[in-house]
Amino acid sequence: QVQLVESGGGLVQAGGSLRLSCTVSGSMFRIDAMGWHRQAPGKQRELVARISSTGITFYQEPVKGRFTISRDIAKNTVYLQMNSLAPEDTAVYYCNVDIQIATLKYNVWGQGTQVTVSS
Repeated sequence: QVQLVESGGGLVQAGGSLRLSCTVSGSMFRIDAMGWHRQAPGKQRELVARISSTGITFYQEPVKGRFTISRDIAKNTVYLQMNSLAPEDTAVYYCNVDIQIATLKYNVWGQGTQVTVSS
């Protein structure tokens, strides 16, 4: 069974920084793309950033230049470094990972971690 464990959320003042981590645990799997989504109160969940198995990154426009996604393949971990945080970044952040077990592919979600940015 594959599990995603997230950490790093919290309360920060506007202009501050946080670093989110998401570690994939389990056995007999291969990780493909990894990413972060977020869901603000009353809004739909949206993609924030994504990184491919080869390290190609994608960012949504509102976070470009402020957020950086990276991965440590040896640790099965993806990170989201968030700088210059603003109140509109307040949301629950979810890790999302594409994995392959044998010939089957799965898309797995983390439990979410709250990020709150005060003005």
